[in-house]
Amino acid sequence: MNIVMDAMRMSEGNVRECPIIEEEPNSDAPRFFDLLRDSNEPLWDGCTNHNKLSTVAYVFTIKSYHRLSEAGYD
Repeated sequence: MNIVMDAMRMSEGNVRECPIIEEEPNSDAPRFFDLLRDSNEPLWDGCTNHNKLSTVAYVFTIKSYHRLSEAGYD
């Protein structure tokens, strides 16, 4: 949140100069929030060390480090 406030210079006391605009979320918002919620799910019940996001990131790191092709990754 501080990044947004810094970008809008709200931390310098310019809060009143920045109007808050209420608008409906775009059509991609529900999908994004579903992915965000899924990313925190454990891989299996009782798994506390890893979640879906950490596992996917680790596998992509291995793919990148070893320069695997798409076929090698699959």
